[in-house]
Amino acid sequence: MRELVEYLAKSLVEHPDHVMVMEEEKGDTVVYRLKVEPSDVGKVIGRHGRIAKAIRSIVGAAAYRLDKRVVINIDSPESAS
Repeated sequence: MRELVEYLAKSLVEHPDHVMVMEEEKGDTVVYRLKVEPSDVGKVIGRHGRIAKAIRSIVGAAAYRLDKRVVINIDSPESAS
């Protein structure tokens, strides 16, 4: 599923080589931290969060088949510490 998140993000941004996806599993929940360039954050989130919601829906549907719950956090490398 990490590959799916990475593929979707790289398809949307201008700097696909700077996309990073980190995965953390907590029980039946998987948290993905998606990091993109600051100039690409808006492209991944979309107007009123529509693109981010669509990404979460697609990944959530894939996770449902595996009996998992998925959380996707989107940020840029500068905002992470």
